[in-house]
Amino acid sequence: MPSEIAARLQRDVVVAMKARDKERLGVLRQLQAALKQVEVDERRELDDPAVVKTLQAYAKKVRDTLASAEQAGREDLLAAARRELTLVQGYLPAALDDAELAALVDAAIAAVGAGGPQHMGKVMQAVMSKVAGRAEGGRVSAMVKARLAG
Repeated sequence: MPSEIAARLQRDVVVAMKARDKERLGVLRQLQAALKQVEVDERRELDDPAVVKTLQAYAKKVRDTLASAEQAGREDLLAAARRELTLVQGYLPAALDDAELAALVDAAIAAVGAGGPQHMGKVMQAVMSKVAGRAEGGRVSAMVKARLAG
């Protein structure tokens, strides 16, 4: 099944071209290139979950760029990276807030019957299957670790 997100991305490329919005068009084309690379590598058409996964990886690279630019004090790069990240996040599902994530973690702990840190792997597996790209793994891991510890 073709991806609705990729189709929306293609429509937005056309709109950006017609509007002569070079900055937006450049980012959108980079996103398309990232998706196309995964399609070529995996030799299959991407569905929405695969597109989300690819866009999340792209967003992570942009966040890493932001961190590096902040350390270097490069305001010019910071502004561009922030705009790029905002654009990428527009194609990703809405992120879970802390309360929603905590509820998912607590439900997974109860479902698995976890009693301590030794069950972190099982809890993480249960939570990550429900999160479906709406929270980063590091954030989920930190919350699971905190809930299992105390």
